[in-house]
Amino acid sequence: MTRIVIIGGGPGGYEAALVGAQLGAEVTVVDCDGLGGASVLTDCVPSKTLIATAEVMTTFDSSYEELGIIVADDTPSEQAARVVGVDLGKVNRRVKRLALAQSHDITASVTRAGARVMRGRGRLAGRQAVDGSRQVVVTAADGTEESLTADAVLIATGAHPREIPDAQPDGERILNWTQVYDLDELPEELIVVGSGVTGAEFAGAYQALGSRVTLVSSRDRVLPGEDPDAAAVLEDVFRRRGMNVMSRSRAEAAKRVGDRVEVTLSDGRVITGSHCLMAVGAIPNTEGMGLEEAGVLVKDSGHIKTDRVSRTSAPGVYAAGDVTGIFALASVAAMQGRIAMYHFLGDAVAPLNLKTVSSNVFTDPEIATVGYSQADIDGGRIDARAVKLPLLRNPRAKMQGIRDGFVKIFARPGTGIVVGGVVVAPRASELIHPIALAVDNNLTVEQIANAFTVYPSLSGSIAEVARQLHTRKSAEES
Repeated sequence: MTRIVIIGGGPGGYEAALVGAQLGAEVTVVDCDGLGGASVLTDCVPSKTLIATAEVMTTFDSSYEELGIIVADDTPSEQAARVVGVDLGKVNRRVKRLALAQSHDITASVTRAGARVMRGRGRLAGRQAVDGSRQVVVTAADGTEESLTADAVLIATGAHPREIPDAQPDGERILNWTQVYDLDELPEELIVVGSGVTGAEFAGAYQALGSRVTLVSSRDRVLPGEDPDAAAVLEDVFRRRGMNVMSRSRAEAAKRVGDRVEVTLSDGRVITGSHCLMAVGAIPNTEGMGLEEAGVLVKDSGHIKTDRVSRTSAPGVYAAGDVTGIFALASVAAMQGRIAMYHFLGDAVAPLNLKTVSSNVFTDPEIATVGYSQADIDGGRIDARAVKLPLLRNPRAKMQGIRDGFVKIFARPGTGIVVGGVVVAPRASELIHPIALAVDNNLTVEQIANAFTVYPSLSGSIAEVARQLHTRKSAEES
């Protein structure tokens, strides 16, 4: 029987374990924290659970007056009635409970499929043997070691929060994104350092929960890696809701002064708050794993270099997830893990195609994207036409009091084939799916335009954008 050892139990690891076991391999998953990895225990599942609470607050707070809702509470009669806050301790206890439950569910699924789960830290021991096998040494919490023989090894060890030397988290006032769920009380004044996806999501969530938030961005706008139009909408919403967005401001240090935190910027300015969240990127977990000795090529960034079927430079060694530096998304990690197993076990496999990946920023409004981007078009990497339609013109959006957001679709001139899209809206993560299907299946704007949509619905804007692109295409042809 083929022996497979998976080091790391994140999405890439546990999805690979399920596939490997289902295809008849003898699979062992080595993990030190719990299956699901950071995605389930400290990152994706916890953060999106927290954001779900914040979303309720934002939706209610921003639209209840317009929709005619009356709140019965103890607010003085001369003031507008409103939701007054949340119990963050209760919210965080629910976050942790759901994360652990999800991890236990994953473990049960993996063991039911026939895979073995070992608690410990794994590392490669030397190069491939003459018979093609490899050795993996597992170190348990008590220091004992066990050696496993594998025909193939998958590394899916994820990443951990990057830290600034002069801004070390203490878990109480200066925090990284794994530590925020230990808070019992809502931060009165939260400084978020970093305006990428993690920083923007937490900044928006805590603002909605009731914190006064300052977002420190070293770039000229929030979400510098996202669609510029989408980022502009979100930044405008942040500012309109009272967030202090500090653009072109780089944090160099953070220190605790009593019950306050002082953050020093590169230009000498000092800003203060009750808490500080450092969201300045992630570092892959590749140290101490024997990668170099095993012949696995590691980039200067610490990420493992892989090809489109998840192979590393070492025969019989694969890698998946954040440790590869290819799209830090749970969905991509899971696909990389599945592809690795399909490839090694000789099953039919399609190489990873990043231009069909859907991603979402869980802010309010959400930002969902798929396929080629505006940057690809502006940079000449693909010739495509774009049409953007504000949600303000959508009847369902008007009914729900939605003012911010848009649908944008990119299509090839001549053929009208859809190559990408952006949706900025509540639940954009759900609305992006029809565009993702179009990208994945080379559908044309005409096909999307001719498909029936419910009236009224936000998805109607997708069909309307497709109709406008089809009309433009027809006009160019004539």
